[in-house]
Amino acid sequence: MGQKGRSIVKMDVDELINLLNKALSDEWLAYYQYWIGAKVVKGPMKDAVIAELTLHATEELSHAELLATRIIQLGGTPVLSPEEWHKLTNCGYDAPADGYVEVILDQNIKGEQCAIKVYSELLDITRVGDPVTYNIILQILSDEVEHEEDLSSLKEDLELMLERRR
Repeated sequence: MGQKGRSIVKMDVDELINLLNKALSDEWLAYYQYWIGAKVVKGPMKDAVIAELTLHATEELSHAELLATRIIQLGGTPVLSPEEWHKLTNCGYDAPADGYVEVILDQNIKGEQCAIKVYSELLDITRVGDPVTYNIILQILSDEVEHEEDLSSLKEDLELMLERRR
């Protein structure tokens, strides 16, 4: 761990590490929710939904990488076990028990909306106190906003397609 990297942080570093570990837990659960959702999804527009879920899974994994790296830079330890993810999560996990496309899309839209809220709060917390973390969170938040838009657009397309069939 670099000493100057931690010294520029003008906030409680241990609390920041805790918040980042909560976000890291969210990212791992989001990764798995997208990844497994892409495997079990069924119904109209399935191929387009699979492609989007697979892409989002990859991006959630890259968010986990960014957060884990920052936690280590701050002298912390990233959450070490999947059991801890459920204890630390802000947004929870919606198992895709019903693989119908609309249900899967709704679950993931809900997850993205929660992530947007969490990262917006982290942005406010780090704005003055930690410019490095702020920039990481800004990047992740931008992706989460795009994810919600992508999923909402797919859902809108699905609804229009089903409406036309009636």
